[in-house]
Amino acid sequence: MKSLVVFDLDGTLAPSKSSLDAEMAALLGRLLGIVKVAVISGGAWTQFEKQVLAFLPHDDRLKGLSMLPTCGTKFYRFDGDWKKLYSEDFSADDKKKIISALDQAVDRSGFRADKHWGDLIEDRDSQITFSALGQAAPLAEKAKWDPDFAKRRKIEAILEPMIPGFSIRLGGATSIDVTRPGIDKAYGIKKLKETLGVPIADMIFVGDAIFPGGNDYPAEQAGVESIRVRDPDETKRVVEAICACLEK
Repeated sequence: MKSLVVFDLDGTLAPSKSSLDAEMAALLGRLLGIVKVAVISGGAWTQFEKQVLAFLPHDDRLKGLSMLPTCGTKFYRFDGDWKKLYSEDFSADDKKKIISALDQAVDRSGFRADKHWGDLIEDRDSQITFSALGQAAPLAEKAKWDPDFAKRRKIEAILEPMIPGFSIRLGGATSIDVTRPGIDKAYGIKKLKETLGVPIADMIFVGDAIFPGGNDYPAEQAGVESIRVRDPDETKRVVEAICACLEK
């Protein structure tokens, strides 16, 4: 019997940097009434608050929800209010080194966008994220900037030798995430197992990028039974099916 359903956020529960719609919020509320739920994303805690928590029912069901920003280097649980269990943050020197290297790599690649919406580089404490078109870029613009990952792979190739000892991951539609080595969705799965005491065999993972090179793929490699979805609409049908199975 599965006792924990784990979701990616952007592209799975909602479009990139967008909020849950009413149907998804209702389905997650239904699921939380049956089984534990977790969300793992490279996003910051503020994204979880704006995209997810603002639209979920504020009742005891939230006690069954775990939120893991920056791929599990932060972990939040609900106990009357949201409490941070831990945060594995970079030092100030590491942050400066990474941000400087990102700026240089983007310039050397020739892919610095002429127009952007919001900050290009975001300090998420345990992760530094570069968003090529800015944190608030329209979805339509993001979708067409680097659909085949070619631009970001070139930036990654330039960046990698500049920051040895750190891990670089291509996420979302326009993002490059820098973390400590070994920080990915598999790390988040491990943290869920350790913190909640739920065996990996009792988990299901749902994500839109479960393929080699995709930022959800490490979860499957960690041994979790995984369901690849095309978009949030397909996720809704998956949640409905899980609810139907577990409610029997």
